[in-house]
Amino acid sequence: MQHTEAELAQVLHTGPFHLALRTAFSVRGLPLQRVQHHLAHRGVKVGVTSLSYWQQGARRPQRPESLRAVKALEEVLGLPVNSLLGLLDDGVSRPDPDRPPARSYRSLTDSSGAVERLLAGIESPADGGLHTVGHQERVRIGPGRQMRYRDSRHVVRAHRDGIDRYLAVYIGDPGCDPGQVTVSARENCRTGRVRWDRETGVLVAELLFDTRLRAGDTYLFGYGFEDGTGGPCDEYLRGFTFGGGQYVLQVGFDEEALPVRCRSFAQVSAGAPRGARADLTLTGRHRTVHVVEQEVRPGLVGIDWDWE
Repeated sequence: MQHTEAELAQVLHTGPFHLALRTAFSVRGLPLQRVQHHLAHRGVKVGVTSLSYWQQGARRPQRPESLRAVKALEEVLGLPVNSLLGLLDDGVSRPDPDRPPARSYRSLTDSSGAVERLLAGIESPADGGLHTVGHQERVRIGPGRQMRYRDSRHVVRAHRDGIDRYLAVYIGDPGCDPGQVTVSARENCRTGRVRWDRETGVLVAELLFDTRLRAGDTYLFGYGFEDGTGGPCDEYLRGFTFGGGQYVLQVGFDEEALPVRCRSFAQVSAGAPRGARADLTLTGRHRTVHVVEQEVRPGLVGIDWDWE
C-alpha cells in the first residue's frame, strides 16, 4: 500500500513510532537495503533485520546506538528533526532496553493479572494492532455515589492489515459484580465474547468491527458499560500505551450526590505521584466536569473527587 505525504505528516504527529517509520519508507520509496546503505555512509551500522523489526513494531530502538540510528534515519528520509525520536520519548526517561517497549493500560491499572488472564482466554495478541487517534468518554455517577455507566466514542488507526476488533477493558470499583455489568455496542461494532473475573471486578469485552481494516485505515466506533453494582466511586482514570491522540473525559454527577471538590490529574505510572493537578468546577444542567488532553503521553489521565 503506497502512502501519501499527508498521511506521513499525520502519523509523524500522532505515532506510533513503527507506523511512522513504515509510512516514511513507503513514501520515500526506499527498500530496507538501500536505507541500510545510506546509514552506513553516515557511519551508522544497523542491520536490515533490525530495520524490519522496527517498522513492524516487533522491536523498539532504545539503546544509545539505536537512537543514533533513528536520528540518522530522519536525515536519510528527509524528515523533520526529532520527528521520529520524539515518538520514542515517554516524557520522563528512556526505558530499560530489556523491558517491553511500552506499558499497556492493563499493566498500569491492574496489578492482579486478571486482565492478562482474561485476554489470554480470548486468545488476544499482545499487540492489538490499533492506535488511538481520538477518544471521548462520558462517565456517570449515580445517587448512591456508584459508577452507573461509561460511554466511549473511539477513533482508531490500524497499524497492520487485518484488524477487525477491539478489546475493551472495564475495571469495576470494590464490590462490583462484573457478571451483572451490561456491555453495549452502540456504533459501528457488535459485541463478541465477554469474559470477567468476579474476584477482581474486571471484565473484558470483544467488540467486532463492521469491516476489516488495512494498515493506515481509521475507524470510528462506540460502546458502553452499565454497572451500578460497585461501592462508592471517587475517581476515574484512563491509561495510554502510546502518546499522540486527543482524549476527552467528562464525568457527570446526580443532583442527589454532588462532590465537594473535583480535580484532574496525570500519572506516568500507577505507582507514581499524581501531577498536573487542576481544580474543576461543576457546570451545566447535568452537573459535569471534564478534562481535555490534546496530545496524550504514555501513562494515565483522570479525574478524582472528594465526597466530604
